[in-house]
Amino acid sequence: MNERILCVDDEPKALSAIQRLLNEQFDITVAMGGAEALKTMASYGPFAVIVSDMRMPEMDGVRFLSEVKRRSPDSVRIMLTGCAELETAVEAVNEGNVFRFLTKPCPPETFAKALQAGIAQYRLITAEKELLEKTLGGSVKVLTEILSLVNPTAFGRASRVRRIARELATELKVENVWAVDLAAMLSQVGCVTLPPGVMDKLYQGEKLTKDETEMLRSHPAIGSSLVANIPRLETVAEIIGYQNARFNGRGGPADGKKGTEIPIGARILKVALDFDTLTAAGLSSGEAFLKLHERVGWYDADVLSGLEAVGGIEESYEVREVRIRELTGQMILVEDVKTVTGVLVICKGHEVTQYLRARLRNYALHAQIREPIRVFIKPERSPVAVAHSRR
Repeated sequence: MNERILCVDDEPKALSAIQRLLNEQFDITVAMGGAEALKTMASYGPFAVIVSDMRMPEMDGVRFLSEVKRRSPDSVRIMLTGCAELETAVEAVNEGNVFRFLTKPCPPETFAKALQAGIAQYRLITAEKELLEKTLGGSVKVLTEILSLVNPTAFGRASRVRRIARELATELKVENVWAVDLAAMLSQVGCVTLPPGVMDKLYQGEKLTKDETEMLRSHPAIGSSLVANIPRLETVAEIIGYQNARFNGRGGPADGKKGTEIPIGARILKVALDFDTLTAAGLSSGEAFLKLHERVGWYDADVLSGLEAVGGIEESYEVREVRIRELTGQMILVEDVKTVTGVLVICKGHEVTQYLRARLRNYALHAQIREPIRVFIKPERSPVAVAHSRR
């Protein structure tokens, strides 16, 4: 078995016995106490199954497994203790979401069966995660590529906002980054009901009429209802529905939710969308930051702090001018791509994909595209990734 198991106890003899009896069946790592185990997780994780003794000094099993849940939510957690009190079991299950509760002395056969069940559960969890992050994510990507042909302005915005939201979710250690990522990708799907001119006016910073403002206000609810029809995307649909909600409760659905009652993904998306609107209107990143901070009660302060940490990611990118035939998947459009007559083909902020390259090549056969095209060249590692690697 490739899945690794971490066993935690404050008794060296207990850990030695586990290794001696089960090392041939499982890939087992041991740690003396909760503090050492957390360091082991940080250095050598992830672990499929984490087994902890209950009675340990400084950090007991409930507290340790609760921290494991926060740091490594996919790891399956098992409690092993000589204390068979019902209250202890209930606390362990409630605080640490424990998968199994075993009592000492535990026969090797029973312990092995619990580990096998834990590994099977871990495989289910990771398979589900892979389905959501890869299979479903790929399907959504195809959908957004098609929808971008319908309203390039709206979905160019989604592409820009997605990068900011993804970096923010990573910086803030959000548990399900994939949900925030998909919500950002699909945040503008409700805009398919809007006349193209409305999004163009928003994109160019022009004043909207009362009717146009109302159209824009309604698109999150439309997008949320569309996405809610896709199985397993209920969380994503909720984020989309609350994308305009301010921290003080205004601007979103009329259900009274405010502050941390609003999904964290929606709080992130609100900041990313408003930041994009300001920079698209011509403000610099610094000016946009100041504008956001002036809007008292609109945003989650932690999310704004996160934006300051990741908001300048594009400043570290190299800018180049290339021809259509030179476009690659490591590039992001710096500016709108237009024909020589001024017709918008692709909005700035789009990541270059094979579908985008094909569209530009095909479009160039019938209408001359302004070249060269200015693009960002992605760095090998983002500043956020570098920052995390140094921690």
